[in-house]
Amino acid sequence: MTEAITRDREAAWSLLCEFTTSEALRRHALAVEAAVRAYARRDGEDEEAWGCVALLHDFDYEIHPDLDRHPQDGAPLLRARGYPEWFVRAVLSHANHLDVPRETRLERTLYACDELAGFVHACGLVRPAGLEGLEPASVRKKLKQKSFAAGVNRDDVREGAEQLGVDLDAHITVVIAALRPHAAALGLPQG
Repeated sequence: MTEAITRDREAAWSLLCEFTTSEALRRHALAVEAAVRAYARRDGEDEEAWGCVALLHDFDYEIHPDLDRHPQDGAPLLRARGYPEWFVRAVLSHANHLDVPRETRLERTLYACDELAGFVHACGLVRPAGLEGLEPASVRKKLKQKSFAAGVNRDDVREGAEQLGVDLDAHITVVIAALRPHAAALGLPQG
């Protein structure tokens, strides 16, 4: 199979939906995709391929819901569907427990956007205006509240921005702006 699969969003969405029935997990995939695509556009990278990697980063989470299996047990499924090794490696690199060094800009971007996109999405869910008017300072304030979106690893958020080489506020700004046009698909209130 050619590398065309890496840029086929329809195939990636189909694969995600085949293994992911949870609307919340699908929305998380869409949020991470939007954020990663924003960085790809900004940096002149392959937006379609980066978007597909982001869309599929957690595709196997429902069938492998623990760190003993996710995402490593999903990797053979990606390979069997024709995804090349660079694509699979990028998916594997988002998981700290695998100790896969993040060597490429794509790998660092996926890692940086994963937790933060989920957190920004959570921030939008509790605001009447959703993401409209959401500022980095408000996101940082929520990050300090351990009970808010407790499943989001705050260290990963900070480390992701550092690995990407961007200021945390600048990173938050990019992610908010990336998610805002997708508010309806993400189930967010619209201001």
